[in-house]
Amino acid sequence: MWLRCYAPVPGTPAHRLVCFPHAGGSARAYRPFALELAAAGVETHAVQYPGRQDRRKEPFARTLEELAERVLPELRRLLDAPDGVPVALFGHSMGAVVAYETARLLHRSGAPRPAGLILSGRRAPTADRTETAHLLGDRELLAEIRRLQGTDPGALADEEVLRMVLPAIRGDYAAVGRYRHVPGPRPGCPLTVFTGDADPNVTLPEAEAWRELTTGAFALRVFPGGHFYLNDQREAVCRTIEETLRHGSKSAH
Repeated sequence: MWLRCYAPVPGTPAHRLVCFPHAGGSARAYRPFALELAAAGVETHAVQYPGRQDRRKEPFARTLEELAERVLPELRRLLDAPDGVPVALFGHSMGAVVAYETARLLHRSGAPRPAGLILSGRRAPTADRTETAHLLGDRELLAEIRRLQGTDPGALADEEVLRMVLPAIRGDYAAVGRYRHVPGPRPGCPLTVFTGDADPNVTLPEAEAWRELTTGAFALRVFPGGHFYLNDQREAVCRTIEETLRHGSKSAH
């Protein structure tokens, strides 16, 4: 199973949101967001990639496109649910690219398109940058993780925890390094981009460049903070997600 629902909404939810984690991350990273969004009637389903937590014995995906393809059957079941609840996709960092490629697959297959696409903490894939973090030694890779400030420093100091999480981080970074954007059909759903104003990995022009990758409405929302701004700004992020789902991309500025 690829999807985890940590906070089911009683009755019929107003929206469903499928969340794709960052490199090395797990579905559980979205549990606090799921609990907060449930109060607004948003039912959150978080994607659990293979190679971590309860799926740790499964091999890592070699490419981001593979992740998109493999999550598609479960996602289709949500999109085709008889209650007709609109489904949107959210992805942070690596997860933003996986969410985008998933939306492209849905578009190409003629499936119901997502009600919206919210991409966070990632430059547009048309930006000309080479990803080489997966080639770093363990010490250098850990320094990169600390630089992004998305992992508890205490966890990084625990050798046992490191042995568990480093393979997933390295495997995901390798998939990111292999990714190359292929021009083709663009999703037609509204696209909203979230970014931190001090993110060392994403400039504002690189975030704005996502505009060219959708035929739907586009909006850019800038939050205070770095690459993992969403952990420090969770309340504001959840409020903006809910407003975006309710009103579309016009609600973000």
